[in-house]
Amino acid sequence: MDSVLGFLAAIGRTTLAFLAVAGRLSLFAAHGVAACLTPPLYGRLLLRQMVSIGYFSLPVVGLTALFTGMVLALQIFLGSARFNAESAVASIVVIGITRELGPVIAGLMVAGRVGAAIAAEIGTMRVTEQIDALTTLSTNPFRYLVAPRILAAAITLPFLVLIGDAIGVFGAFLVGTLKLGFTSQSYLSSTLDFMEIQDVVSGLVKAAVFGFIIALMGCYHGYHSRGGAQGVGAAATNAVVSASILLLSADYILTELFFVQS
Repeated sequence: MDSVLGFLAAIGRTTLAFLAVAGRLSLFAAHGVAACLTPPLYGRLLLRQMVSIGYFSLPVVGLTALFTGMVLALQIFLGSARFNAESAVASIVVIGITRELGPVIAGLMVAGRVGAAIAAEIGTMRVTEQIDALTTLSTNPFRYLVAPRILAAAITLPFLVLIGDAIGVFGAFLVGTLKLGFTSQSYLSSTLDFMEIQDVVSGLVKAAVFGFIIALMGCYHGYHSRGGAQGVGAAATNAVVSASILLLSADYILTELFFVQS
């Protein structure tokens, strides 16, 4: 009997702890969104974060998209060859990249690069009491630290995904024409015939949501970090892990909304 009660108590403690974290995160997100939608906005900080999050993430997103498109074209060709459906390579590649692989891979790359950086930066400010100093100077930390990063990530990630989609499709085009025997005209014609506006738009909407999630988790874990350098490191790790999990969960939900219900 005691073991059963202990087991139920452990489940109860875990559930309460999860609800407490979910509640704190929800309140933090609400304050962050409110800071984004109400003045004043720090334009210079926003532009600086857009450059840091967007421009400096272009190399890693571009290289990842390029090789993803190349590998995807090769694998689809090898798989479709079993059913004599090699002509479907271009159409499957463009749908897969614009709907899923483009936004997801770009989101995961940015989460690893930007989410950890945001958490480390804000976490360092927390443990060195710089955030407390901002409050003392009557500066709202959410407006000064959280809002510029959330807005910058939500604005720049769709542009990163759009560029990544183009690079990924170009990588598949290179493999298709140089290695798999497609002519340039047939490959481009098949790509344009099967690509729809909804595919691109759904990927860009996903990218904006992913950017919000990445910046939110980085700010949240950094803002609540404790314990000096070790706490800052833990905050950076937790930011990347939680952002990646929420990103993939949001990807499934958005896919349901865009395609399954239509």
